Amino acid sequence: MADPETEATPVDQETLVADIDRTRAQLARTIDAISDRVSPRRNVQRAADRLRERAGRVDPVMAGAAAAAVVVGVTVLVLLRRRKR
Repeated sequence: MADPETEATPVDQETLVADIDRTRAQLARTIDAISDRVSPRRNVQRAADRLRERAGRVDPVMAGAAAAAVVVGVTVLVLLRRRKR
């Protein structure tokens, strides 16, 4: 008792060629996707795009507060160093 799904069915040449062409096109797309994913230039571009997107979502008040905190911190460090002299 042979399983009908595992039996070899005759395939005409046109169907076989079409299947090979589809497989070749799918393989080409896969290779392109892999190449894009491992490309250092594309990785840098994606990272820059993510940073730009995050920077666009930053609340201006919070950004100002963070900048002010940095300025105050640097000022305190400068003043402390001057006192030690």
